[in-house]
Amino acid sequence: MPREQLLSKVFLEVADSLVADFDVLEFLQQFAEHCTELLDVAAAGILLGDEKGHLQLLAASDEHTRLLEVFASQSGQGPCVDCYLSGRPRIHIDLTDPDVTLPWPQFTTGARAIGFTVVNAFPLRLRERVIGALGLFQTQPGHLSDEDVLLAQALADMATIGILQQRTLAHNEVERSQLQYALTSRIILEQVKGILAERWQVSVDEAFNVLRAYARAHNQRLTQLALAITTGTFDTDQIPHTAPSPTL
Repeated sequence: MPREQLLSKVFLEVADSLVADFDVLEFLQQFAEHCTELLDVAAAGILLGDEKGHLQLLAASDEHTRLLEVFASQSGQGPCVDCYLSGRPRIHIDLTDPDVTLPWPQFTTGARAIGFTVVNAFPLRLRERVIGALGLFQTQPGHLSDEDVLLAQALADMATIGILQQRTLAHNEVERSQLQYALTSRIILEQVKGILAERWQVSVDEAFNVLRAYARAHNQRLTQLALAITTGTFDTDQIPHTAPSPTL
């Protein structure tokens, strides 16, 4: 899809996020995937600050990025963490340069092991407050162009709109409640992915793709379907999935 057409699609999805019946996790999952296409990066991850100010993952373009971002938030280090705390972008971080990566030894080791060589991080901003970060990961050396840097920050701002769904944030209590709901939904989804992966004997990525496809095909919200599975009110046998090939 041409870049201009894909960007128009992203704008439409952001506009759709302003309606009442809106699934923030599905939106952000698509959003992370769109970021990789629009900015020609290998992977993207979206993290959100919880009530205690710790970064937690909401969405990622692939499972490797998900694991890396979770690791980064738990160890309290990495460009996304620095971006969130400072409120400023961290761009063109060369993971092959020991002097640059000195503050993040664990993060750098994990990122390099997966194959990432460059990281860019952009703040998710609401007015003067930073609520999270957008991480962009490259497997090839090279810098984002000035145009792509501007676009990346614009995309981060658009993700913020989607997360907050254009609600009036008159008090900090309201804002914290909205953010915590999104984080809680993510935790439930992670649990379901693990349950289905074990039950079907497939990878977590495969389990998520099947669950997501079923929700779309039946016009259900991903978070509602995941909640129904965890509470036992939905029988997962209703979800078609491909059985693994028998071991010879």
